Amino acid sequence: MNSHSHFPASMGMPPIVLAALFATASGLFAAVPADQAARLGKDLTPLGAERAGNAAGTIPEWTGGITQPPAGYSVGMHHPDPFASDQPLYVITAANVEQYRNHLTGGSIGLLKAYADYKLPVYPTRRSAAVPARIYDATKVNATHASLVRDGAAVEGAIGGIPFPIPQSGMEVMWNHLLRYRGVSAERRVSQATPLRGGSYTLVDFDEEFLFNYYRENMTPEQLGNTVFYFKQEVKAPPRLAGSILLVRETLDQVKEPRNAWVYNPGQRRVRRAPNVAYDNPGTASDGMRTSDQLDMFNGALDRYTWELVGKREMIVPYNSYKLHSDKVKYPEILKPLHINQDLTRYELHRVWVVEAKLKPGTSHIYPRRTFYVDEDSWQVLVVDQYDSHGQLWRVSEAHCINYYEVPTFWSTLEVHTDLLAGRYLAFGLANEGPTYDFAIKRTVSDYDNPDNLRREGVR
Repeated sequence: MNSHSHFPASMGMPPIVLAALFATASGLFAAVPADQAARLGKDLTPLGAERAGNAAGTIPEWTGGITQPPAGYSVGMHHPDPFASDQPLYVITAANVEQYRNHLTGGSIGLLKAYADYKLPVYPTRRSAAVPARIYDATKVNATHASLVRDGAAVEGAIGGIPFPIPQSGMEVMWNHLLRYRGVSAERRVSQATPLRGGSYTLVDFDEEFLFNYYRENMTPEQLGNTVFYFKQEVKAPPRLAGSILLVRETLDQVKEPRNAWVYNPGQRRVRRAPNVAYDNPGTASDGMRTSDQLDMFNGALDRYTWELVGKREMIVPYNSYKLHSDKVKYPEILKPLHINQDLTRYELHRVWVVEAKLKPGTSHIYPRRTFYVDEDSWQVLVVDQYDSHGQLWRVSEAHCINYYEVPTFWSTLEVHTDLLAGRYLAFGLANEGPTYDFAIKRTVSDYDNPDNLRREGVR
């Protein structure tokens, strides 16, 4: 690690916490002591990030993030850029990449070397991430009550907040991503594109909706049972794919009870179990460019990898990507040959947790090694470097995120998965030309607990 690295021990942890850290490595997963949890909302933010800026002054103090929409915003609008007047501090290209290497992910370096016109416009750091007060309150309770069980396959004692705001292992960081706040219920119309090397593409349109059971008000761990959230996805276009519907009931312990998934096939007019919607099976209509567990940067069970907490680093990562979210931008302006239009991107210097995932012996996945870069302020995975069986960097995933400030929540507006070996990429989440996310929908468990309802919903 370089001089900008921070390890858990450097966060002012007393010997009792260091002891817990080493106990974690031996298989004991324990909540942090009360004196450590008391730091939340003080020198740590309510979600566990370092509140202070860095010594160089290039990362500012977290002062609460964006908690109110800007003037002129009304629900339903694409979110106006609160930082529209910002100008890039510098632009990283292949010509000056070595100057910034210590702050760049392996994936960013690989992209800069692969494509002569690739660039990273780096803007002032804006720590915009925020969630509602009740999420902060629940997170503080979770800090002293949550624990990993079954060798990290599941979480106990957590509800309604980040389970491990002061993480002691790589698994805890990944659980924070899996259980981070994204509202309670939401729906979105998004598009996916997998351009050929020449730039031509066909849009695949999806209607998606979620119910995050874990974040429903007044939920308890006992009431939650083993269901974290419900997810429904209907393909709307192109015609050859339209009408297919996927329903997922995400389980908290996926080793004890694998996720439940069903697919409605409009050609057969039948609802079938879909046990393969997991791990490295291909994502829906992804042209083999994305695995099932790459949706939302990572989802699903953790059991096939070991998860090493490398530490915390100051890295240049995509952040506050309001330009990519804007309804003033059309899809052809974003989707270019080989990579998206980098002039529309925004990168900032942020502290991220680095987690190294390595495939366990006796298990299988097309990515034997993955490196995750997880935002300290939101627990959103921002970047993933994925390597092939020869140890070569293969695919680079980026989550271009914004603060959906009417909620508020910090979440992706566009995911981009670039295949360096194929010279192609997949862009998922395009919503510029249609309605934006709707977090005001009301859903209950009864809307999802009968898979046979998919047959009535499915139409060509």
